[in-house]
Amino acid sequence: MTGLIAQRINQIRQQIPSRVRLIAVTKQVSVEAIREAYEAGIRDFAENRIQEALPKQKQLEDLPDICWHFIGHLQANKAQKALEHFEWIHSVDSLKLARRLDRLADSLPSKPKVCLQVKILSDPKKYGFSVSELLAALSELERCDRLNIRGLMTILPLGLSRSETLAAFQATRSLAEKIKQQNLSNLVFEELSMGMSADYLLAIEAGATIIRLGRIIFGERQGKI
Repeated sequence: MTGLIAQRINQIRQQIPSRVRLIAVTKQVSVEAIREAYEAGIRDFAENRIQEALPKQKQLEDLPDICWHFIGHLQANKAQKALEHFEWIHSVDSLKLARRLDRLADSLPSKPKVCLQVKILSDPKKYGFSVSELLAALSELERCDRLNIRGLMTILPLGLSRSETLAAFQATRSLAEKIKQQNLSNLVFEELSMGMSADYLLAIEAGATIIRLGRIIFGERQGKI
């Protein structure tokens, strides 16, 4: 298996523009596999559970230039730890969570980078702002000035066709552009975190600046680490 992860990463790199940030999603991935991805040039890694991430981060402290991203649903009682251990939080899925992170960030030396998770299509299995909720919350989100709000993140429902997937990603980009046109001082909206192993090429076609890839890099998950 040695070198397979690096081979996959190289193949992906050949498919994507240099402007796109490639994040390796390491849910249920061993520290050894993460190190192989690091050796292949990956510096951005993502976890979706705090309790799984912290032991890995501890074991990888000798790699100081790793940038950690949190991409899972963030419970309020884990917000402080997320801010302490992750440079990016992609899954700010409610105004209540944004306000909590904003309060907690007051003691940090720099503003945490966050994306607002939006459900561009209705999906009871996903967290996130609906489009109407997000638009209604913009003025309150602008007041969260201890956060560096970078843009939108979305995860699409399962079972969409290729054309439906592309249209949903394009709708996410259009929403970001609509928000950006309002010139809200604290909402930068330069980033679109969208696209995973099955649909990242469509996400890039629609304007993704960040893609989050797990299975296509590390293979099928083998269960708990």
